[in-house]
Amino acid sequence: MSQPDQTYSLNTLLSALSAGDLELLKPHFTRHDIFRHDVLVTANAPIDHVYFLEAGVASIVTAASSGRTTEVGIFGRDGVSATSLLLGSDRSPHETFIQVGDGTALRIGTGPYLEAVKASTTLQTTLLRYVQVMLVQGAQSTATNAHYRIEARLARWLLMCHDRVEGDEIHLTHDFIGMMIAAERSGVTVSLHILEGAGMIQSKRGRVIVLDRDKLEELAGDSYGVPETEYRHLIGPLGRTTSLQH
Repeated sequence: MSQPDQTYSLNTLLSALSAGDLELLKPHFTRHDIFRHDVLVTANAPIDHVYFLEAGVASIVTAASSGRTTEVGIFGRDGVSATSLLLGSDRSPHETFIQVGDGTALRIGTGPYLEAVKASTTLQTTLLRYVQVMLVQGAQSTATNAHYRIEARLARWLLMCHDRVEGDEIHLTHDFIGMMIAAERSGVTVSLHILEGAGMIQSKRGRVIVLDRDKLEELAGDSYGVPETEYRHLIGPLGRTTSLQH
């Protein structure tokens, strides 16, 4: 099976496709600039477009009736928005928006996207493998929030962001981190100070700089690595570490 031109896109999910499968999608792609807070999927609304990120990090969130928002998924240039389409639903109860960084994304209309998926079993299989990865990631997040202290949850989330950005600097606020790891702002502030005191990170206004990834991985423990390993097994490279590969 011939492989696609690896320079076409930095998106590793697209790079995992065969040349033939990529050609089914390419005529329908347009490249768009994306910015922090841009909404890719509006909750409970018909999905008109699908985005393959080339930079930046997107968050999939659920909102309670109280207005409190919690992250249920994260992806960057490793993935694609609107996985519900691949499971037969034209909408999602969850909102997806850019949470970290600006960049570009390849956008395709929902109609041509689903037609391409229907036309190729191998394309469908690769994209469903990505759905499997996201299901594993969601399950891991649930277990982590239930059984791990805030410091470990924070370490895991920073590692996941670090896997998907260039460099070691991650732009975000304490309030935003709290939403992502299901913690109060005060707990996030204390946890950031703990990680900073241990030399793992440097925390500045609106940004966190990763200083020692190995220590973050040690703190996160088994909360980090399961979906990452699943992605490497089913799709391709992800992240900056080889220690968790099998």
